[in-house]
Amino acid sequence: MLKKIPFNRPYLIGTEIENIKVALDNNHLSGDGFFTNYCHNWLELNLICNKALLTHSCTAALEMSAMLANIQPGDEIIMPSFTFVSTANAFVLRGGVPVFIDIREDTCNMDENIIEDAITPRTKVILPVHYAGVSCEMDTINYIAKKYNIIVIEDAAQSLLSTYKNKKLGTIGDFGTFSFHETKNITSGEGGCLTINNSHFFERAEIIREKGTNRKKFFRGQVDKYSWVDIGSSFLPNELTSAFLSAQLNAAENITMLRRELWNKYHNALYEIEQLGFIRRPFIPEYCEHNGHIYYIILNSFEERTNLINFLSSCGISAAFHYVPLHDSQEGIKCSRTFGFLTNTVDISKRLLRLPMWIGADVFYVCENIKKFFKI
Repeated sequence: MLKKIPFNRPYLIGTEIENIKVALDNNHLSGDGFFTNYCHNWLELNLICNKALLTHSCTAALEMSAMLANIQPGDEIIMPSFTFVSTANAFVLRGGVPVFIDIREDTCNMDENIIEDAITPRTKVILPVHYAGVSCEMDTINYIAKKYNIIVIEDAAQSLLSTYKNKKLGTIGDFGTFSFHETKNITSGEGGCLTINNSHFFERAEIIREKGTNRKKFFRGQVDKYSWVDIGSSFLPNELTSAFLSAQLNAAENITMLRRELWNKYHNALYEIEQLGFIRRPFIPEYCEHNGHIYYIILNSFEERTNLINFLSSCGISAAFHYVPLHDSQEGIKCSRTFGFLTNTVDISKRLLRLPMWIGADVFYVCENIKKFFKI
């Protein structure tokens, strides 16, 4: 019988349902109940950040960050093209213009050496995306941002508990955004979080998250009624989602350890294939600690990647390519611009292949079939 290895399988702790039952017994199903506040406290303590606010998705967290950055029509946001559409969409919705720059060949992160030349008087935000839970070069990015008085928003969707020089990702810029989607290490099915590292934005973040009202102040007894005071939307997750997430967060360190172990198994097993020149394995800078979110290989050509995907599929293994560069998309052409040549972006997007990465995945079976493909 053919073995089946899906690309992703969510890892359940076993206490998620118990927490959901508690939330039901508490008769509080809307946002910001006991479990939501518990998650806020966990994130602030474990990420060492000033403020964390759960949202119903990472997309929502990015949209909140665009509002907090006061993006106006024509404002420019420097970001990689090699990212998920939400990274750009959140700013386009405010009239912002994504300015796509190339990625580094080694880490697949935005090339920090290009950023300064891409800055114009319209530049409002630099938006590093930490690909596969591996940090961008944040010292350089923050130095440039400070020099030109630009806001830094970290897209840390894939990066919970990853670090850069011992600092947790999502806490190094002005804002950080996280995802708890089903495909992420720590999940609530759908869900996200905005971290706010600049105290100047604390109060407005609460207002924007509460549909543009000062409802939080009312509940704290700071005003005798609440009203519409700013723009905003409904960004809160429901309490059942937070209850599920709280169980996952309690096991986050152990989940991260298990995923790193799985990542290392891939990395060791594929060493020989890399040495023979058939693939390239991920590169992790020595000052970064990743969280084992993605294990990818880079093939020598688009055709070879396609053939390997098909071969692995015939073996019951689901492997997937990743982003189609945004600058080449229909909407990207219409509402963004590029700076310089995006050579690495185009090249790597055609050759990168993600392998099944979930706790319990049969790494040996995957790697043995990759070896068969290359006739090793």
